[in-house]
Amino acid sequence: MSGSEGNKFMTEEIMHISETSKARHRLKQFCIGEGVDLGYGGDPIVPWAITIDSGDPSNFIGSHPLHLLSDATNLYWFKDNVLDFVYSSHLLEDFTKEQIIKILKEWFRVLRIKGNLVLYLPNDALFKRHCENTGQVYNINHKEPDFNLLFLKEILYTNFYGHYIILHEQELSEIYSFDLVLRKIL
Repeated sequence: MSGSEGNKFMTEEIMHISETSKARHRLKQFCIGEGVDLGYGGDPIVPWAITIDSGDPSNFIGSHPLHLLSDATNLYWFKDNVLDFVYSSHLLEDFTKEQIIKILKEWFRVLRIKGNLVLYLPNDALFKRHCENTGQVYNINHKEPDFNLLFLKEILYTNFYGHYIILHEQELSEIYSFDLVLRKIL
């Protein structure tokens, strides 16, 4: 098998692994109790999570059932302060900075005090490089070219300072992704 054929095979194999499956061993410990997996793509972080997704079957890797159909920007099904965790993998980068602020406000709204916001997201510059190196198609839905851990932490600090503490962060947890786990304190 030539090098390019091997790279194509590896790229196809990687595309059939959910992003969540790469982080589950690190992040499931923060997903205890009642919570949601937003944009779960058929493979929730934990089996008991309420799964919410836009329902586009081309985005589904796993076969776990979809519970609620939505784009995750409005969690109107839930009252304030009722969930123990909100988990999301590779979703926020599909929104503009202004939209991200509104979305995070909504996600914090449904979390109870001491609830966890568990995020697994791409560093967009590293993801672009990964796509170039592997031949994987870059996701044109990414809205912020500077999306990374620092970008997200600046949004959080500016808009939600004093409402959370950081439980866990890892700037490079996989080839192009990072972890950020926040606990709601206010």
